[in-house]
Amino acid sequence: MKLHLEIWRQAGPTTEGKYESIDVDDAVEQMSILELLDHVNEGLIESGKEPFAFASDCREGICGTCGINVNGRPHGPDKNKPACQQRLFNFKDGDTLQLEPLRSAAYPVIKDMIVDRSALDRVMQQGGYVSVNAGTAPDADTLHMNHQTAELALDHAACIGCGACVAACPNGAAHLFTGAKLVHLSLMPLGKEERGKRARKMVDEVETNFGPCSLFGECADVCPAGIPLTAVAAINKERARAAFRGKDN
Repeated sequence: MKLHLEIWRQAGPTTEGKYESIDVDDAVEQMSILELLDHVNEGLIESGKEPFAFASDCREGICGTCGINVNGRPHGPDKNKPACQQRLFNFKDGDTLQLEPLRSAAYPVIKDMIVDRSALDRVMQQGGYVSVNAGTAPDADTLHMNHQTAELALDHAACIGCGACVAACPNGAAHLFTGAKLVHLSLMPLGKEERGKRARKMVDEVETNFGPCSLFGECADVCPAGIPLTAVAAINKERARAAFRGKDN
């Protein structure tokens, strides 16, 4: 399988980047996007050239570190799949693939296709946790929670923090990411203790570092975890709830 690659090359955050053209004549349809980059890098290393930098870890669609843009779309052409699960059988022989970092003002480029997504970490630092008394673990049935609510919470907890939602949004909004965290923790018994405080601090952080929601739903279309678009509504819902109560809970 022959492919023409246009891969982003950028030495650092303060330098200007550009695309570097590479032709691959022996790609295999079963390769993932990351395996294709591995293959390209092996050839560069053998010829004494610098390989392209990109992030990855588990390569099982769990860790969320492999985010890149493929032909302008976060992760690749398949809906709701991370880059490590995007296979070359989605492309035709002779196609051109443009590989670049996730594009967002909130994601400064570190090198090549690696970006700094610590803005998402700062959102989590504001309220993505629960406070509990240390000591012996409570009995399993101490805190009651029905199955339907637990499943809904788990559906939103599935977010892997890859940041594709931000890159897909033309406004660079992080509402799907933040909304998923707010819904998850608001449904859990322990998370309800700091619900109001969490909403105020996390939403304030989001509005400081990210843009407003575009209302088009591009974020849910690329989310590898399949977080529902309804999670976005939690931003205004939880903030309004916190303002009405005027207390941490």
